[in-house]
Amino acid sequence: MHVAVTAHHIESDAAGSARRAFWWSGAVLLAVKLVLIWRTPPFGDEAWYAWEARHLAWAYSDLPGLTAWLIRLGMETAGHSPFGMRWPFLLLATLVPWLIVRAALRFTDAKTAWLAGCCAWLLPLLGSLGFLALPDVPLTFAAALGFLALVRLRESVDATACLWLAVALVIGALSHYRFALLLLAGGVAVLCDARLRRTLREPRMWLVLAVGALAWLPLLIWNFEHHQAGFAFQLSERHPWSPHAGGLVFAVVHLASVGIPLLCTMIPAGLMAVRHWRDIASPVPWRLIAIAGGVPLLVYLSLAFFADQERVSFHWTLQAWLPWLALTPIVLTLWSKKAQRAFWITAVLWCALCLTAAAMLALPSMRERLATGRWYPDNFSGWREIATEVAKMQARDPRPLVADNFMLAAQLAFALPNEDIRVLDHPLNAKHGRAAQLDIWNLHFDESDLPPRYRLIVEDSATPMKARLRYYQSLCRRLDSDLPPAEVLNVDHGRKRFLMFDLDGRFMLDRELMQSWRCRTPALAWIDLPAPNAGIEGDVLEVAGWAFKDGTGIARIDVLIDGEPVAQADYGFDAPQVAAFWQVSTDTAHPHVGFRARIDVSALTPGEHWLGLRLVANDGGVEEWPQQRLLR
Repeated sequence: MHVAVTAHHIESDAAGSARRAFWWSGAVLLAVKLVLIWRTPPFGDEAWYAWEARHLAWAYSDLPGLTAWLIRLGMETAGHSPFGMRWPFLLLATLVPWLIVRAALRFTDAKTAWLAGCCAWLLPLLGSLGFLALPDVPLTFAAALGFLALVRLRESVDATACLWLAVALVIGALSHYRFALLLLAGGVAVLCDARLRRTLREPRMWLVLAVGALAWLPLLIWNFEHHQAGFAFQLSERHPWSPHAGGLVFAVVHLASVGIPLLCTMIPAGLMAVRHWRDIASPVPWRLIAIAGGVPLLVYLSLAFFADQERVSFHWTLQAWLPWLALTPIVLTLWSKKAQRAFWITAVLWCALCLTAAAMLALPSMRERLATGRWYPDNFSGWREIATEVAKMQARDPRPLVADNFMLAAQLAFALPNEDIRVLDHPLNAKHGRAAQLDIWNLHFDESDLPPRYRLIVEDSATPMKARLRYYQSLCRRLDSDLPPAEVLNVDHGRKRFLMFDLDGRFMLDRELMQSWRCRTPALAWIDLPAPNAGIEGDVLEVAGWAFKDGTGIARIDVLIDGEPVAQADYGFDAPQVAAFWQVSTDTAHPHVGFRARIDVSALTPGEHWLGLRLVANDGGVEEWPQQRLLR
């Protein structure tokens, strides 16, 4: 008897320790994410969803309505700020690990359940979930709540379980199109699990399913009224639907996003569920866990070879891992004590690394340091700077604002909510499925009825370099106007670059500077020598490249180091390859558009420096070109 009591106390202590570890882990993560949601600038898509929140509807061209409704709720209660926009999402994300614990408690012991919750906190995609206002948050919450509801329904069809399932189905349907795959997985699990099949005999279960089906009506009605624009984008336009080898990389990324430590436990957890498929007497819902996680995971890994490669998709599999989290502590019991200790240490470090990477997004200095690499957080960068600059210009000279793409417009609308902002027809609008919504809101700029005065803001870096000249020329045609000298804003050494034009009706150039059929565009330039990130050897730096400007031509090129002019380049050298590439250029200086300079760098201090150009046009316009990094 004494031995039994002692064993019970040991078990209770172990469960208590696991429970405390769960709550402490959650508290630390919550504190970190509170700082993140306060400090991190709006993500591009977040700003768009906030714009949707100003036009409440049941559904939009890209998503059902719930994300916009949550943002509206947040900002109505906590103010127009990133924190106000994000707090409802943080709340939902914080509940997800607790839902995993509640589900695990239905079929395993308390220690295992609370440890499953700890694993949920340490899953990088889940541990960082909620610091951005994105649809994946309610989608993940719906998946976790639905899993808990199905676990309970295996025991009995009670009112609480039915209510939870109904809520999960409604939230999922109002969150994202991708919830349909989770519905498929859940449906297959119900049909394969004998206990869940029996629930289909209950009228209450069919009532729940009817409520879940009705939740899709807003999306179906929106697509019916708008020529299936949403379905076309999500299922067809954004995907090539042809096999590509790049899918292997994406499949690896899908798996790596889990984190190596947890991947080493969750894959065995999924396999364990499959191995116990026939064990129908066990309280553990092996078939439900195997199917609810396995079906969406296998579908996404297969789709990686056929689907969209241009947008981030590694987060798609998050909901697939949730059921397998409940089994990870069981897998750990099969490991040695030393291996278990190594797992927890590395899992904590991996999650901390991911949160550190997220925190870097909130630091302007860190975004600037990333400007030269492939990991530059483009979607977080430059928005505050351009909004501040536009606000100053509007204070001096108020004009209607026109942004050249939806994301720039959304960020300006978030930062300057009182401004009337229109959007040009831009390839990015259709690429991201937002063009139809802009049409519905009547926010596309009417190029057939130009106002007498307006301010055009162009996100220069959003257009690939090779396409910029044609894009500028298309603006001249569409706006029936030359582009006057631009005010240039370079953020993070020009990795993010904006051009601001004040247009007065159909502005035309002085005929002494150009012929009537030519379009004045921003300048284009390139530094061929030195290469980016080159080391400076000796006391003389050789700089060479090319530059041209349609409509007026280049008058002078100043070479800058760390923003200060250090030399005037010699301009007019032969560069026939430039005219051959930019065949539509009308700069009469071709092919003599090359430049060279020799700079005394003996006084430069050791370390990092930035090489740039200041391009002065014949009409007096001045543009600073993006800088490139040098090492002394």
